[in-house]
Amino acid sequence: MGTAYTPGLTISADAVVRKVRRLPLKGQVLVQVGDFVSPDKVIARTELPGPVTTVRVAEQLGVEPNELPRFLLKRVGESVQAGEPLAERKSLWGLLTTRVPSPVSGTIEFVSETTGNLGIRHPPTPVEVTAYLQGFVVEVLPQEGAVIATRGTFIQGIFGLGGERNAPLALLARSPDETVSDSRLSDEHRGKALIVGAHIHWNLLEAARQVGAVALIAGSVQDSDLKRLLGYELGVAITGDEAIPFTLITTEGFGQLAMARRTFELLAAQEGKLASLNGATQIRAGVIRPEVIVPRDGLTLDDLQAPEEEPVKVGELAIGTPVRLIRAPYFGRLGRVVALPPEPQTIETETQTRVAEVELVDGERVIVPRANLEIFAHSDAS
Repeated sequence: MGTAYTPGLTISADAVVRKVRRLPLKGQVLVQVGDFVSPDKVIARTELPGPVTTVRVAEQLGVEPNELPRFLLKRVGESVQAGEPLAERKSLWGLLTTRVPSPVSGTIEFVSETTGNLGIRHPPTPVEVTAYLQGFVVEVLPQEGAVIATRGTFIQGIFGLGGERNAPLALLARSPDETVSDSRLSDEHRGKALIVGAHIHWNLLEAARQVGAVALIAGSVQDSDLKRLLGYELGVAITGDEAIPFTLITTEGFGQLAMARRTFELLAAQEGKLASLNGATQIRAGVIRPEVIVPRDGLTLDDLQAPEEEPVKVGELAIGTPVRLIRAPYFGRLGRVVALPPEPQTIETETQTRVAEVELVDGERVIVPRANLEIFAHSDAS
């Protein structure tokens, strides 16, 4: 009996979730420990320095680089507007004037008497970090951000697209194996995170875009529909930054798979409540899972200290264990272990590793490294 496997997803009705919210560079933190924050609360802000545009001023004036300071109308540290003169040279006893206008707005960063060039720093870009979760500030990271904690329903998916969003949950599916028709969507679903049951199909994706849904949560999706949505073939990099109008989260994988009943029931019980959702996914080192987080009603600081619900215990990998495959070419597919060869075997990469033989739900049998499996803890995995 082997113990090499990837742990399964977290599915909990009562979990304490902590998120580190950090600026990309040092700035100002706007909250204190103990503050209660909403998801869209700005907890820290900073400014990213703008790029520098170099202007060949001496060359345009027709002077030597070391002569440039004589003709400048702006000095280092002064602001300038696009089109405003940077330098001016008069010739032919003042009858002819040559001016060099600024191509951009910004601040004079440098003047070089060696090259005759002038640098203009573009205005800084403001950057703000929000809390993402509805909860409490439990730690402040000086000049960087804060740690936000909440408690409630926490559901991880297998794959997602799109970044962080917050929206009330709306239940469209009547059961975890229902595939919702696009005709069920209407203007009342604008701004909502939709629980759509078993399968997200193309017509549903298009309808969600048209009505302005914030997120879709379902058991599965076809990879061909994802390619159509994105306009390109999805690779193996981290997802979450896609230019799509909603966040998409699948709890089971690719194809046409029903949502696990426990997952569906937990989501359905939170209908109408505000959820924090993130489709970001990474399946290699440093695993990142898409997630749905719904804080409990009336959350207090004391709630964050109380014991959590006992997590589901995941047993060892054994014959008959339901598993999900988490690497290409079988990513997201479900099956059961039918054999566990005791000796390491050589795989396609010519490395030696312990493997498992898995019978997929369609009857196909495959040999995969045990590290490419996660135990599928739901009782309705088959």
